[in-house]
Amino acid sequence: MDDTVIFTRPVVTVEEIQQGWHELKLRVDQLEAENDALDTEGKALRFLIERVIEHRQKSHSELVILLTSLVTKLPINDVGVVISKLVEHNAAVSEMCAALAKGKADTTMAQPALLKALDQTKQELTNGIKLAIEELIHLDPPLEPGLLRGLALKPDLFFTPGVVRASRCYVKGQLPRERILKSFGEEALGCFNDMTTDAKRNPRPKAEEIVLSFRNDFEALLQQLPALPADQRGALQVLHQQVQRSKAATDEARAQKNIFYKLSFLLELLHYYENQSTEAPDVIFASRLPVLIEQLILPGGEDRLDEKLILQAEALLAHIISPDHRLMVVNNVGKTGETGRTLKYVLRFRVEENAAQNPTVLNEIIPEFIKHLIPPQKPPPASVLVSLLRMVRPELQRLIVRSIMASDRLRKETAETLGRALGQELGLVGLEAELKVSAFASLESEQQIAWQKIKGLIASRSEPSEIAAAIRDRLHARYDAEEAKQSWITLTEAEPISLIRVFCQLPYLADGRTDPVARAVMETYVTRLMHEKYAATYHKVLNSLKNMFKANAQSPTLLNFVALVKWLDAGAAQKLSNDLGMAT
Repeated sequence: MDDTVIFTRPVVTVEEIQQGWHELKLRVDQLEAENDALDTEGKALRFLIERVIEHRQKSHSELVILLTSLVTKLPINDVGVVISKLVEHNAAVSEMCAALAKGKADTTMAQPALLKALDQTKQELTNGIKLAIEELIHLDPPLEPGLLRGLALKPDLFFTPGVVRASRCYVKGQLPRERILKSFGEEALGCFNDMTTDAKRNPRPKAEEIVLSFRNDFEALLQQLPALPADQRGALQVLHQQVQRSKAATDEARAQKNIFYKLSFLLELLHYYENQSTEAPDVIFASRLPVLIEQLILPGGEDRLDEKLILQAEALLAHIISPDHRLMVVNNVGKTGETGRTLKYVLRFRVEENAAQNPTVLNEIIPEFIKHLIPPQKPPPASVLVSLLRMVRPELQRLIVRSIMASDRLRKETAETLGRALGQELGLVGLEAELKVSAFASLESEQQIAWQKIKGLIASRSEPSEIAAAIRDRLHARYDAEEAKQSWITLTEAEPISLIRVFCQLPYLADGRTDPVARAVMETYVTRLMHEKYAATYHKVLNSLKNMFKANAQSPTLLNFVALVKWLDAGAAQKLSNDLGMAT
């Protein structure tokens, strides 16, 4: 039998409990106070953490906005892609910060202006595509309505082989072979000509690449197909009428083609903006879109411009976000003929903002436009030029007419007469006065440029003979008191030794003869040199000559300079010799 030990709990008396109660109460009170302090500290720490996370979120958003504004100024093609990545990164950071703090983001980052414009443009393009599709279907073209409505839901279908082939066939008045087989069966192929199969060039084309065109005797051939059901016979006849209407030179056919070109433009542009990371801008803006613009404004190679069609083209070009891309489209228009080139200049003048203040437009585009419009000595009728200039902005009309009046492609009398006629038709006043002011301004500009080149030769320490030849050439090109004064000022701004050496080389031509113009100018130089107004210049020259005299009294430059002064003015030479201490 095991021995079991039983412990009995000691009995606590009431007096002992009353003695320990006060100590227990003090400990509980102390623990509650510590708990309250920890709770308060925890709330304060949470508040600080939330403030830090919120500050981090806002500062990161501001940093992303600054980066997007800087990125938009870079000359890169995938600006939109870079900005999209920055915005996505900022959204991820905001979500993480919100999850750490409150579980959701209170504020969203302000969207960059470029992304706003991109989203708005995409929405406008999508809406424009839907409207163009409905307009095209309403005009009843020989295109399947289901195919067109599918483009409204999935615009990228426009670039699939089937839709591309159907579009090309529509433009050429043809039909894909697979459409005829699907809708009418092989019995209907006898009513068509095979436009793809060729015994020499393409003897075995792929079945899906064959295109057909209605035969000229279609009506008679249709009657010889009794196996074709009546409903299909009627549908085939309707399709024939649709193709013939689209091929005819009528306003209805023209309207169909215009809507189709607009739809193609919008689809091409939307595809680029949806796929900027993979699509090269040169392909779409320099190749595809210019062709569509030209086909819209000049259908069938017309030799005149219609301002209504130009307005439609401008509405399409307005969807292009980048001004550089817009100009790229315009500059690549007009590669098919003279009217196309005229269209390019007109669009350039209309599309570019602040064209009248653009030096490229003033100095390059307008002269090229005049050269294109006016053959040498054979000006077109004023009525033709007026109709073109009315399509240009008013501030550019005056500049173009003024350039025509000053053009060297016409005799002065003819150019001024043509300019007056154009100004009268366009309501331009004061052209001749502006032309005189412009001519004076151009002369001043030409003078400044010429003497700046000579100053550059002096500054680069070119040979004195080269500098003297440049001065003589300028004086021969334009010889008057103002040019002579400018030549003297140019020499006085140079070092004294340069003035002396150029002065010694100035009268001698390459063949050894004396230039009479140079002598007349040099006489004014000596007169000015001895005048009290140029006393500072005289003292500088004198000091330089004295240094030469001390170093070598027989210096060729010194003797030549004194001899030339004596040749021009004996009294001035006497004064110079006395100041130098030389024998006369």
